[in-house]
Amino acid sequence: MVYREYSKFLQEKFNEKVYKLPIKIEGLTCPNRDGTLGKGGCIFCGEEGGSFENRCGSIKDQIEKNKALIEKKYKAKKFIAYFQNFTNTYMDFEKFKKSIEECLSEDIVGINISTRPDCLPEKYLEFLEKVNENYMVTLELGLQTPNYHTLKIINRGHGLSDFIDGVIRTKKHGLRIAVHLILNLPWDDELDTIEAAKLMNALNIDEVKLHALYILKNTLIGKLYQEGKIELINLEEYKKRVILFLRNLNKEIVVERIIGRAPKENSLFCNWNTSWWKIRDEIIEEMEENNYFQGDLRKGDYHD
Repeated sequence: MVYREYSKFLQEKFNEKVYKLPIKIEGLTCPNRDGTLGKGGCIFCGEEGGSFENRCGSIKDQIEKNKALIEKKYKAKKFIAYFQNFTNTYMDFEKFKKSIEECLSEDIVGINISTRPDCLPEKYLEFLEKVNENYMVTLELGLQTPNYHTLKIINRGHGLSDFIDGVIRTKKHGLRIAVHLILNLPWDDELDTIEAAKLMNALNIDEVKLHALYILKNTLIGKLYQEGKIELINLEEYKKRVILFLRNLNKEIVVERIIGRAPKENSLFCNWNTSWWKIRDEIIEEMEENNYFQGDLRKGDYHD
């Protein structure tokens, strides 16, 4: 394979296929939505907070319903509980602790927690370090871009140094880190793509998740898009950036995905009106045809 696939990593680690169970906690928000750091959130974020697949209900109910669907379809026996929407470490500690403990069971092998790099209190990390003794705990940190000018434009509410600090402190507790990156933000170029890969390498990131920017209605970026104030790269350029990123990425880093799924309904722009799997397959095919593979541009790097 031309890059280190997440599904294969899980299968090798747990000796069988493992599937994620998305969990949505009602009432969550982010510090740059509630006024602590800012209001309105990231300019691309909708009301679902980065999640559009989750069910409502108690954590236990969500797990059981999602588990039943996946067990029936894939005959799955092992799962990862995935706290997906908004900032999951931005809630009362006791509520956070209870939420994590509520999903722990014999067939759960891992916990994935979506959050921000500037919302990682030591008390939460210390608790997760204990959970990590029996379950694979992964913190999914939204960075989106290494370009601190772009971070300000998209209203992330944190800078690059906050991300680096969050990674260093999380690593001290032995937790895995997955990083979310958007490779086609209108203010970024190919140099930012290469820098993103090199940053992942330098910080020994465990996993990466690549997204293409999708634009939702009733968002600030949606307004800019409709008014013609931003221009998006075409699909060929996106595929080129993904390949460039992968070729500069340490071959040991797990790649969870190279293109994301997005809600076509309520979207102004979504994956160039092309299915995510077609884009993924075309990227893989191009890399295979040209004998490209993850990390091949790192030859001669002083780390090797």
